[in-house]
Amino acid sequence: MHEEIIARAGEIVQKNTGENSYCVLALVDLDGYPTASTITASKANGIKWLTFCTGLGSIRTNRIDKCNRASVCFNAEDYNITLVGTMEIVTDLDIKKEMWYEGLTNHFSGPEDPNYCVLRFNTQRYNLLVDWKEARGVL
Repeated sequence: MHEEIIARAGEIVQKNTGENSYCVLALVDLDGYPTASTITASKANGIKWLTFCTGLGSIRTNRIDKCNRASVCFNAEDYNITLVGTMEIVTDLDIKKEMWYEGLTNHFSGPEDPNYCVLRFNTQRYNLLVDWKEARGVL
């Protein structure tokens, strides 16, 4: 039963990546308080990992440097997918190119922009409500 819910949640997450899709990313701020903001996930591998694009030296990267714990939430009328895990900052050019999408041109000159980086979220545990079925666990 859990495998079925996890697979369905993974499909939903993957459909909610790329331009015009949003989720909520929660990080711990520099004063130790939780903060949540809306962000676009660029790519995902089911619920195992997700990537986001942002700028080096941004509020997000500064928070991750201090505490890499994070949570991501996708929700709509018929699902609530909450993932908890860790975040890493990736500056590898090949990965930056792979995660690039057109909407980023509003913020960066291209994948080679030295201020552009990728955040990779790795799920450690999940709390899922999908099609009115629940599942909680650890990956």
